Amino acid sequence: MVEQDTIKLLRECDAGIKMGVTSIDDVTPHVHSRDLRNLLVKCKEEHEKLRSELEILLDKYQDDGKDPNPMAKGMSWIKTNVKLGLEDSDRTVANLMTDGCNMGVKSLNRYLNQYEAADEVSKDITKRLINLEEKLTIDIRDYL
Repeated sequence: MVEQDTIKLLRECDAGIKMGVTSIDDVTPHVHSRDLRNLLVKCKEEHEKLRSELEILLDKYQDDGKDPNPMAKGMSWIKTNVKLGLEDSDRTVANLMTDGCNMGVKSLNRYLNQYEAADEVSKDITKRLINLEEKLTIDIRDYL
């Protein structure tokens, strides 16, 4: 049970990291403020560091990870492009990123509860990912 919960939790983190990086990539061309851009770039780098750690663990369990749900990814892309098409501003970027981070935090906490038998290493990665998402929402509040 521990191994299965661990793999499932790691997969969800993998999908979440991929979704986060894609979202940052989608909005970055629309950012006007250098400071906001730097916050997003730093967050993306931290996501990629976590992803490197995650890949090592997934390899240990001989698992390829998980891609984000195509429907969720598509809906996110549509929402991003529609909102930025209506108002191409840092406020819109901050709003989109805050919504995405909040959804990520909610999902990751749900998975932590669902896969409670997962090992402590995978739980730690999940908690660090949650903290990254929460930190970004705090850091970009000034742009809302």
